Amino acid sequence: MPGLADCLTIGRATLGLLRQRTATDWLQASRPIALLLQDAASCPFNSSAFATQADARTMAKVAREWFPPEGATTSASGTASNTLMLYNSLLDEKVPFVPADGPQSKQISWYTCGPTVYDIAHVGHARNYLTFDIIRRVLEDYFGYNCTFVMNVTDVDDKIILRARRNYLLAQYLQSVKSGDEAKKFALEALDRIIDKQKKKHDKALADLAEAEKEAPVGGDGERAARRKVDELSSAVKTEAHKLRMADAALAAVTACGADAGQVVAAAGDYVAEALDAVNGSTVSDGSIFRAHAAKYEADFFDDLAALGCRDPDVLTRVSEYIPEIIEYVVKIIANGMAYESNGSVYFDTRSFRGCGHTYGKLKPWAVGSAMLAAESEANFETSEKRSPTDFALWKASKPGEPSWDSPWGKGRPGWHIECSAMASSILGAKMDIHTGGEDLKFPHHDNELAQAEAYYHHDGCRQWVNYFLHAGHLEIEGLKMSKSLKNFISIKEALKTYTARQLRLMFVLQPWSKPMMYGEAARAEMKAREAQLKNFFQNVEVACRGVNQTSTAARWEADELDLRSKVASAQRLVHERLCDNV
Repeated sequence: MPGLADCLTIGRATLGLLRQRTATDWLQASRPIALLLQDAASCPFNSSAFATQADARTMAKVAREWFPPEGATTSASGTASNTLMLYNSLLDEKVPFVPADGPQSKQISWYTCGPTVYDIAHVGHARNYLTFDIIRRVLEDYFGYNCTFVMNVTDVDDKIILRARRNYLLAQYLQSVKSGDEAKKFALEALDRIIDKQKKKHDKALADLAEAEKEAPVGGDGERAARRKVDELSSAVKTEAHKLRMADAALAAVTACGADAGQVVAAAGDYVAEALDAVNGSTVSDGSIFRAHAAKYEADFFDDLAALGCRDPDVLTRVSEYIPEIIEYVVKIIANGMAYESNGSVYFDTRSFRGCGHTYGKLKPWAVGSAMLAAESEANFETSEKRSPTDFALWKASKPGEPSWDSPWGKGRPGWHIECSAMASSILGAKMDIHTGGEDLKFPHHDNELAQAEAYYHHDGCRQWVNYFLHAGHLEIEGLKMSKSLKNFISIKEALKTYTARQLRLMFVLQPWSKPMMYGEAARAEMKAREAQLKNFFQNVEVACRGVNQTSTAARWEADELDLRSKVASAQRLVHERLCDNV
């Protein structure tokens, strides 16, 4: 009975592969994930002195720095088809994966940047966490690795402080404002100031882009790095322009609305809250306001993760519980001569770091020196307290209206970047196999993480804290990165009202995980077509198997069954090759 044998044989083979929801990728294994092979970029620093932007433009090409683990090679050339290759952001190319404990080891350590819990999670976050859940499942369930998977929760951060404080002040304002006219007047004045400020930011972004385009070499070794910088600054211009349009729209909405405080806040609540914070933010002294805000969105995030079907981390680290470890980390970096105290804050000394033989900006060397690209989540990035423009905060001196902890430098709180270095080191030590996160975290966050860890372990000879850095591409909507700050996002909860978790997983698994993806009708249509294909196949298998009596069915394989088995075996080999090729 060849028809039944066809269904049974393919069904068994396929079900053997489809043990996890992620295996929809495996059925599409004949579609290889696109390579992102790129030339090495110019490193804008030497090892002994601070390099200005002008210095960076004249420097010769320097190969990206990566030290292969023992048993690995530096490139894909000459590797066997059954060697697992991963796209490593430290080189921006695929390289053989070998655990730090050696080629025969099945033990791997993995740290992933978890949420900064200041607002609800959106589909862009879902792409990031589903992507690495898929890769984790393949490594654990298919390749047989035992993974220690660590995720952090950032519950102490500028964004959390600002959002919690502003929400509190806005609620208080709504209770105390005397009239709708007063609220409207306050909102219009606030928006005028904010729009003026945003125009200046947009103009600065345009000027930075124009300068980068003018200075970009045509041909030669530095062209690719310069092109990347231009592309990123071009995205920054689009982002600032979008923010300006949002503020203009809010101004028009407030102008058109009646003298009702509720309507005013509905039209421009974030801008009103920003203005209130500028005046009254320093008066918010109740620490429970910040902790309650973070706790609410942390619980919300893990509800979303469960709804998406993601595996739980083996270890969860929460910043507020690791303050002693963070302080000790900063103390040691100072002792190693690569950080300094200034007015109660502590800054990482990038000049000294390079002078000690380290490389700063491993992931995005072309972005180093650009204030526009480096200032992410650094509220006081432009400050006279720093010795060099590229230095960044490890510890921030206490200010009114912020949570704080005691430290050797007085009351304060951690900088964003040091949190991950300290927490990951406390669990995984001086070396880890894999570190993951979104594309937008490469610089400055992940580059600064690497620098901090190398500075901390300097006297242990650490030149490479992470062996493999994997970054999920942006999820874009209407040409912009999906982002909370741009208010162009779709929450995970909203998305799950339209799609099942399996459909979202399938939508993402059909795209190259390290490339940007457009969240649009084309991606959704492809997902639905593939899902229908899979459903139809399994329904056919189920129908063919229904009511079959094993003892009364011919068991002998004839030519059709033997041919089918050969094709299934060939498909399994191809699946394995594709999974080895960057999953």
